[in-house]
Amino acid sequence: MEINTIYNENCLETMSKMPSNFVDMVLTSPPYDDLREYEGYNFDFETIAKELFRIVKENGVIIWVVGDKTEYGSETGTSFKQALFFKEIGFNIHDTMIYYKNNPMPTTGKRYHQHFEYMFAFSKGSPKTFNPLKESTKYRGIANMKNRGKNGTLEYDKIERTEEKKIGNVFCYSIGGGISTKDKIAYQHPAIFPEQLAYDQIYTWTDEDDLVYDCFMGSGTTAKIAHQLKRNWLGSEISKEYVNIAQERINQYTIRSLF
Repeated sequence: MEINTIYNENCLETMSKMPSNFVDMVLTSPPYDDLREYEGYNFDFETIAKELFRIVKENGVIIWVVGDKTEYGSETGTSFKQALFFKEIGFNIHDTMIYYKNNPMPTTGKRYHQHFEYMFAFSKGSPKTFNPLKESTKYRGIANMKNRGKNGTLEYDKIERTEEKKIGNVFCYSIGGGISTKDKIAYQHPAIFPEQLAYDQIYTWTDEDDLVYDCFMGSGTTAKIAHQLKRNWLGSEISKEYVNIAQERINQYTIRSLF
């Protein structure tokens, strides 16, 4: 296969050309619950999930950004159904992260505004790479930590608080025009995710020269950020219109000159 390329086809066609244990990471947001039209594309989730299990390397990771629509008075639960299916076919549900939108579109009805989507991290075994994002620790030095034992008693452990600690698994981003990306053409796609989200996840789970795949490439965010982080990438996108948008975003970085 030609690396650093978007294939204008169904992702199942692209994956059929890949050998097993081929990609280090998948970062994608699938067209869940028919919330948007994608040129009549039929999302065959279970077949796609099984192919992803085949092509992801041992100790590789999938970041699956997904939510649920509300119909007939109830959320669909699609996100949970998909997560449990990934586990059923052999992935670990390594982490359930939250993509929190600081400024979501307001919603009507007897519900609070929908601020988040799930970012499931599915791993094929234990992830080979973990470069955690960190933040400053407020208090440093030796501390006694209280833990509740199985019998209900308090147990104390001494730990050393360092200057930095891992951030939590809720990732907060502002979204919208000029915020998710500075690339104006990207907003011709109806559902882009923030470049910072792609950066945070690709940086965390891969190393330089690893191969990142997006089976629903859309406006090309995964490819752009993978390039900036010196990762190789591959993408599938059924819509020629979206391929053109993604390619225009990517061309300015002369990707193939770097690999």
